[in-house]
Amino acid sequence: MKWIATTGYALEGVTAKELEKLNISGVTARPTRVEFDGGFEEAARANLWLRTAGRVRLVAGQYTATTFEELFEGCRALPWEDWIGRDMAFPVTARAVSSQLMSVPDIQKIVKKAVVERLKAKYNLSWLLETAQSAAIEAHIHKDCVTLSIDTSGSGLHLRGYRKLNGPAALRETLAAALVLMTKWQGDRPLADPCCGTGTIAVEGALYARNMAPGLRRKFAADHLPFFPERALRIEREYARDAKNDEPLTILASDIDDEALSMAKYHAQMAGVSQNIRITKADLRAFAPQESQGHIICNPPYGQRMGEVRQAEDLYRAMGETFRALPGWSTHIITSSPNFERLYGAPAHKRRQLKNGNIACRYFEYFARKP
Repeated sequence: MKWIATTGYALEGVTAKELEKLNISGVTARPTRVEFDGGFEEAARANLWLRTAGRVRLVAGQYTATTFEELFEGCRALPWEDWIGRDMAFPVTARAVSSQLMSVPDIQKIVKKAVVERLKAKYNLSWLLETAQSAAIEAHIHKDCVTLSIDTSGSGLHLRGYRKLNGPAALRETLAAALVLMTKWQGDRPLADPCCGTGTIAVEGALYARNMAPGLRRKFAADHLPFFPERALRIEREYARDAKNDEPLTILASDIDDEALSMAKYHAQMAGVSQNIRITKADLRAFAPQESQGHIICNPPYGQRMGEVRQAEDLYRAMGETFRALPGWSTHIITSSPNFERLYGAPAHKRRQLKNGNIACRYFEYFARKP
């Protein structure tokens, strides 16, 4: 079978590497999604382990359509009865990019009608009740290529289950994990977030370094889909429970906001990594770690959704003065500021275009000096 892992903007490569490390084959990165091959166990593994993906979808069919009639007939020809029971609900969402069919409401109506006609004929019914658990269908059309898929994740994979509290401008868990993975940090050196807020980067770093499956504390749509075997999820969950390690970690998280720090401590406890993260109240300007080498990852205020622009710019100057005095530490900072490098006082060694929600950002990376 073919599957799709959806991703955030510019994170396809990170998610593709995750899938390959999970021993999953046929991995192909495309804009905002990564395709892969496998059976139900591979799909269960992807749901449990992917740190940077949004959802895992089963590809029901792919074909070309330039008219609504072609869209309808191609959809009706698929064996929907293999995936959707006679009483199941099946909401339809749609996306269209660079195609002749661009009306999302019309695409949704046509796909819904085609599935209804197929199921009515197969189940010999004049009406579908849609009262049982749902199987969410997505119609994605890109350059006239239609991909119809069924969601196996349910709520987005960023909802790990540990973050019950949210502060202003909270960083999504999948993006926080991507920031950690892009640094190539492996847990062998200290990791620090001197603007930790509610602690998402620190928690995701600890989950990664301890090899803890981010989806182990939650349920998926696959748990109630009749075509998805319970055995596949059970096997992968058993493996995930036994996979975590207890290697010693040094993760430092600090901030000046008492309320945010209280939430960070709660989230670390809920995620089961409170023993791995040292959470303290401290000004970024006072950041002076005892260790000579490490990684700093920050999501500082942008002056866009919280705080003032001038305050954010003063903070960026302070970051430059403080972090550049630590030559053995690599620094990785995400921000929407177009003037960040000038304010920081040095050009970045590497820049990545990313999005934090709907905000266009860059990830500025400053690498440590070699001994």
